[in-house]
Formats: sequence, structure tokens, C-alpha cells
Amino acid sequence: MAQIMFQVSNAVDLEKCFSVMKELRPHLSLPEYLTIYEEACKQGQYTIIALEENDQVLALMGYRILTDFVRGRHLYIDDLVVSEKSRSKGVGAYLLKHAESIAAENNCKSLRLCTGIENTRGIKFYENNSWTKRAYAYTKKL
Repeated sequence: MAQIMFQVSNAVDLEKCFSVMKELRPHLSLPEYLTIYEEACKQGQYTIIALEENDQVLALMGYRILTDFVRGRHLYIDDLVVSEKSRSKGVGAYLLKHAESIAAENNCKSLRLCTGIENTRGIKFYENNSWTKRAYAYTKKL
């Protein structure tokens, strides 16, 4: 069966994506996930798109269109995760290409994302898909 891409638009879609999001964000409970999604949508046009096959979500990408002084208008990918069983099949690369199309449609100058320095598999994936390391990201817990 063919893969189908959809934009999350209701609670059923959102819950269908939870198990895949949890692979990237294992600390999240379903109630936290739903609350964060709701708040993120209100604050910054956060959108999740997902790729499914046989009614099973294979991968998803959460993104926002942002504008700042460093990059101007750009697409920021908050979340990109491919289910463990669907990795190394071109699904993640397909979502990155789709992100480029979304960015172009929205007059963005670039795309941006962050990943953990310990995510060596992800770093290799992004570099293999023509992404360039440009900065260090810092965090401080309160």
C-alpha cells in the first residue's frame, strides 16, 4: 500500500502520532503531549505532518515558520522522528525535502533545526542530507 502524508488536524490524528513522537521524546506522557501541542499551536503556528502506511504512522515532523534577526524568515523543525522500524528507508529524507517545499511556499530564506550532540546517528543523517552544522545550542535548567 502507498504512503500517505497528512497534517494533524484533530485529536484522533494527534493521538495516532503519539507512539512515534514518544520515540523521540520518551519522557512525555499522553496528557503532557496533548497539552504541549495545544500550547505550541496557540503560541507559534506549530504544525505536525505525518507519513503513514496501512494506517500506521511511520514518521512525523513538527515545525514552525519563524522570523528573527539572524536568519530572517525561516522554517524551524522542532521534531523529526522516524519510527524505529521505518528507519533507513528514505522516510526521513522525504520529510526533509517536504520541509524544503513548505519553506519555499512560505517565502522562507532557510531551514533550521537543533539536535543533541549525543545524537550521532541523527547528525550523520542531517549531514548526509546536505545540512550544515552552524552553531552550538545552549540550555540552562531553572
